[in-house]
Amino acid sequence: MDDTRKPLPVVVRYLLLVLAVVCLVIGVVALFVPGIPTTVFILIAGWAAARSSPRFHDWLINHRHFGPMLRDWRAHGAVSRRAKILATVMMTGSAVIFFMVSPRRWVAELLTALMALVLMWLWLRPEPPPKVQEP
Repeated sequence: MDDTRKPLPVVVRYLLLVLAVVCLVIGVVALFVPGIPTTVFILIAGWAAARSSPRFHDWLINHRHFGPMLRDWRAHGAVSRRAKILATVMMTGSAVIFFMVSPRRWVAELLTALMALVLMWLWLRPEPPPKVQEP
């Protein structure tokens, strides 16, 4: 992070911290609920935490599950192939469920179109370079 930035006002920092926590919660819930993209919410949580709470940001960056995703994003703007495949499978399954249970077809179509946009964005991100094993 660029340390030459002017500090944010306290109110803005608290609002960003709330955004970070809400996005983290949604990201965790998304692990269990089909149709919600986990990766995007974790990346937003990392961005907001970096600007609001160094302690929370450090916790996220060093977290066993979220840390690698955030570090790859920060270093390379990259998303792992595993995350892309998992998101694709989950959103495809969600689209099928939406079409099976939605009382209005346009709702299923709209949600599927939104998921397709997220997936296009996700697949256009580069993948992190291979990790070099040190002897």
